Amino acid sequence: MDYIHHYDSPLGGITLAADGDAVIGLWFDGQRYFADTLEGRREARRLPIFDAADAWLDVYFSGRDPGPAPKLALRTTPFRRAVWTLLMAIPYGKTATYGELAARIARERGLPAMSAQAVGGAVGHNAISLMIPCHRVVGADGSLTGYAAGLAVKRRLLALEGIDTAGFSGA
Repeated sequence: MDYIHHYDSPLGGITLAADGDAVIGLWFDGQRYFADTLEGRREARRLPIFDAADAWLDVYFSGRDPGPAPKLALRTTPFRRAVWTLLMAIPYGKTATYGELAARIARERGLPAMSAQAVGGAVGHNAISLMIPCHRVVGADGSLTGYAAGLAVKRRLLALEGIDTAGFSGA
């Protein structure tokens, strides 16, 4: 069974999901692909993993680096797992481009190249927003590009981390 929990952030409601031991989902309420990794029945319940997630989010939304995320369980394909793992390596307050991530995946897999669009698809389906920081990925041309919770939220998240978003194009 999956468990859900609500968190009120300064940017709106967030729904968290857990399998009992690890976070399996974190979505801004109403975002694209909302709750798409949940399976079967779900129940609202207070769990220690949600307490840890709430504490992490409290630090994050205070404008400080919250450090490593609580325990996560990535319910996804092997390719998306590889991309999401790269996302977790982008430091707080920094950004990376889709092309940089594609080049890293290609190197890790011994391929001559990897499509930045394929990486973008994996980034866009990130089921654990913020803790897997897909908002830190930007276009090579300086565009903010898509974000499942909207570009205005992405801009605010980057600004919260101290990233000057004035030079980025997009909403």
